[in-house]
Amino acid sequence: MANPEATAEAAGEPDSPDAELRAQAAELFEDIPRAAEPPSGRPVTRAKVDLGAMLFFDPRMSVSGVFSCQSCHNIGIGGTDQLETSIGHGWQQGPRNSPTMLNAVFNAAQFWDGRAEDLAEQAKGPVQAGVEMNNTPENLIATLESMPGYVEAFKAAFPGEENPVTFDNFALAIEAFETTLVTPNSRFDQWLMGMDGAMTEQEKRGLAAYMDAGCSTCHAGVNFGGQEYYPFGLVEAPDPEVRPEGDVGRYQITQTEEDQYVFRAAPLRNVALTAPYFHSGQVWDLEEAVRIMANAQLGTELAEEQAQDITAFLGTLTGEQPQVIHPTLPVRTGSTPLPAPIQQDVGEGKAAD
Repeated sequence: MANPEATAEAAGEPDSPDAELRAQAAELFEDIPRAAEPPSGRPVTRAKVDLGAMLFFDPRMSVSGVFSCQSCHNIGIGGTDQLETSIGHGWQQGPRNSPTMLNAVFNAAQFWDGRAEDLAEQAKGPVQAGVEMNNTPENLIATLESMPGYVEAFKAAFPGEENPVTFDNFALAIEAFETTLVTPNSRFDQWLMGMDGAMTEQEKRGLAAYMDAGCSTCHAGVNFGGQEYYPFGLVEAPDPEVRPEGDVGRYQITQTEEDQYVFRAAPLRNVALTAPYFHSGQVWDLEEAVRIMANAQLGTELAEEQAQDITAFLGTLTGEQPQVIHPTLPVRTGSTPLPAPIQQDVGEGKAAD
């Protein structure tokens, strides 16, 4: 969807040397707003956000008391854990790279295979995954209900409910908090809205090359991706270490043959912060990732200057990072379930990512 304001800016400055490029970009991309709402339209209140922040940072939401949402989606380092694949309960290594939660509210669905419709549904996955937090809804609720601080916070976030401490409300509170994790005012956004000097000449060349090469076919919109599903290896399959044969992507969800090795197009906002790349986490260099995608998805061998320019452009997608104060968490009581030994036998749940 075109951004009306950016389009107006482009149309209103015909003498700008960037006017033509900006008008072309405005047809494909949108700037990140400073505030977002969940696609469901569910209300986001201050009480829900504050509760969601506590739940996001609290490692006691895992059965061992070691892992929190923040463990794998660290807000201070781009919303990821910067590991190839995440480490969870029993020090197990999950099968996929942890996707960023920054700007995740703008994605059409969550997880690499898109199996969660929204952020609330996504929030329930890692809690129950045997190789992540390895908890159960029952133990989670018992933990929350044992602490008066949480009971009061749930009452404030969900007023009028007879029993507000529920697994559904746990997920809704995390969703509310995650809608605040947006990164507006990137240099690209500034440029899109009319500030010619916000990007260098190399970065502008990179934007033009990005569009001309066809990168914007899959990575466009407000989040530069996160909307559609494509085979990883649309033209040519990447090396097996980059696309492991054992992970068939969306096929695991749909059991539809055409979904073999199909994944949601990764959103590219803040991509310069979120190495390593791809669902396998096997590529640490952004320029190398650009070359792999051009070859695998577009059948294009980028010239050295093209790859460097596109990589430089992608650096302009880094926005203002969320400034989050770690919340003070409710105090446990004598009835709070004790943490389970981290080396205990794990459950059957699959890794959520």
